[in-house]
Amino acid sequence: MMRPARCRVTPGRPHNYDIHLSTVLAGRPRLPGGKSIGRVAVENFTPLSAVIGGGLIGIAVALLFVLNGRLAGVSGIVAALLPPAKGETSWRILFLAGLVIGTVMYIAVAGDTYEVTFSLSWPFIVIGGLLTGLGTRIGGGCTSGHGVCGIGRLSQRSIVATMTFMVFGGLTVFAVRHLVGV
Repeated sequence: MMRPARCRVTPGRPHNYDIHLSTVLAGRPRLPGGKSIGRVAVENFTPLSAVIGGGLIGIAVALLFVLNGRLAGVSGIVAALLPPAKGETSWRILFLAGLVIGTVMYIAVAGDTYEVTFSLSWPFIVIGGLLTGLGTRIGGGCTSGHGVCGIGRLSQRSIVATMTFMVFGGLTVFAVRHLVGV
């Protein structure tokens, strides 16, 4: 019988979860003595807001597809504005404006603001943004297009693209944090 992961929560500190081998490898026994395979620090673990946010994204994606016949891939929406295609501009501008307005509304209602700091210089940030844009063009879409819309449509291309994003994103974070030391 597989046991769920043990959870130890200390108020005012990040939540630490012991992840046992039996929870990762379903049906296989734990290591002798119940030894865990690692500890994951999770900060700001908010499953309720994540489920609500994910549901709202899903509804928005479905509505755009059903009502407009378009996928909600943000890089594709932005790219089609440069140069603007006739008859395609207004909904794209409204979609992008909704992203900004939704953020402003959230801040106004929730009162939460988050301090955003950059530990890199502006040239690195600009280069990173340009490389991200280039990657979305080469990959035929971004995480919202492939990850949300493509996987929802069971597109093999999008599933492979999303797995590639995730693997190389993880490798990049590892390299930047542990090899470069940023």
